[in-house]
This record gives sequence, structure tokens and C-alpha cells, in this order.
Amino acid sequence: MSVLFEPNKQPGLEPKVYIVGAGPGDPELITVKGSNILRSADLVLYTDSLVNDELIATAKPSAQVLQSSGMDLERQVDIMAEAVAEGRSVARVHTGDPAVYGAILEQMVLLKQRGIAYEIIPGVSSVFASAAVLGAELTVPDLTQTVILTRAEGRTPVPEREKLRDLASHHCTVALFLSATLAKKVVAEFMAAGWRADTPVAVVQRATWPDQKIVRTTLENLPADLRAAGITMHAMILAGWALDPELVDKDAHRSKLYDKAFTHGYRKGVKAGE
Repeated sequence: MSVLFEPNKQPGLEPKVYIVGAGPGDPELITVKGSNILRSADLVLYTDSLVNDELIATAKPSAQVLQSSGMDLERQVDIMAEAVAEGRSVARVHTGDPAVYGAILEQMVLLKQRGIAYEIIPGVSSVFASAAVLGAELTVPDLTQTVILTRAEGRTPVPEREKLRDLASHHCTVALFLSATLAKKVVAEFMAAGWRADTPVAVVQRATWPDQKIVRTTLENLPADLRAAGITMHAMILAGWALDPELVDKDAHRSKLYDKAFTHGYRKGVKAGE
């Protein structure tokens, strides 16, 4: 049985498709490996509405550079498959990390059907870029140790067992992709799950881009504050008490990892009075 998904074992690009995560926007937030592939690829096909042009400009002068926004899936795969068949390497560049709302599975299915090898290069997701610009830790000891990555249900349905109300019932940190236009629905679902109206919420539009916009609000005020800020797309919504900006002033949530009384494999804990 042949395996089309294969790791890149050595430097130098093979004639295959590299699905590269470009990061959230800042051109320096691509991985070194992703950058090397982008600079070396013979064909660069990128999500032009979301990937920074400064990053794409690092492609080699001889590379064929194409925008994907005007193409349907089959056209994109045709172009990539033809390039690989001609012995060329392809960088298919996606925003953030390709594994999260990257629409890459459908590409991989068609590439596999055509016998085209591919490799996925991870990138910095917008959820983690948003947490960084907010100065937030999403998993806070004794407060929440779980992060749910999801989206509100709009024109595209979600599986029955993944309704937002059910996910919110866990009362952990929730990161909402693709949901800025559904703020009223988000609030209704969270409130139905028992969330407090004053639960901290932070919204980051175009995280790490020069025109980045941050809104700190509460659950009940989310729709009004998004309207006031003019945010309707390209925004990450983070909700939960881990987003409370006053946490950094409280010193109330320390991990066991660096607790001097806690023993682990690398350090023996010291009890009080010893």
C-alpha cells in the first residue's frame, strides 16, 4: 500500500505539495520551515484575502505566484497537480494553522486521488496570536484547564452534538472562529448554558496585522461593542474567566510546576519550615 502523506526527510524541495501555515498576519510569525519552503517553491498558491503580501513577496523571483480567492477547489487542485507532474514544488499557503478551519482535507482527498504527494507545515493559529496580543493565558490553574475551539452555527451547520450551548456548558475557555456576525446568537447560547452576564470576553480582529483591533467587553455587551467597533469579520472571540484582565493583578492562580513545595521528576519540593 502506497503512502502519499510523507515527511520531508532532508533539505531541498521535492516535487510535491507543501500545505503551509502562514501564521495569523505578522510575516515574522511563519515557522522557519514554512518560510524556507515559501522561499524555495516553484509555484506559490496562496489565500490572498488573508495571507500577508509581505510574506508572499519572499518567494523566489522565478516562482509562479497565484491567488486562490478566484478559484474553485477543482481548479486549485488541477494547478497544483499539473505543477507536481512537471517536477515542480508547490507551496499552498494558508492563513494561521491549516489544521483549524483550513479547508485542507478536501484538497488532500483530491490530491491523493491523483497520486500527488503532500506535506503539512503547521503555523501559528489566530487563536494563539489573539491570546498573545491580549496578554492572556487560556488555561489558568484552578480556573480553567480546557480550551474549546469552535464556531457559532450560521449558514454552515455544526454536528448535532457540537451545538454551542452544549459546548458552553463546560464553562471553560471558548475560542470562537468565524462568529463575529453571530454575536447575538453567541450570547443567547452562552446565557442558556448558565454563563454569567459579566463573563469577560475579548475580541481581536486581524490579530498581529498593522490594523489589528482589540475589544474587551463582557458577554452581555458583546453585540453592542462589536457594532460600535465595526467588527464583522476576521475576528477571534475569546470568552471565559481566563480573559479577565485583572488576573495579572491578583497573583491567585499559580501552577504546581514551579511551586517550591511540589515535588516532580526534576526537583524535590521543600515543605514549609524546612
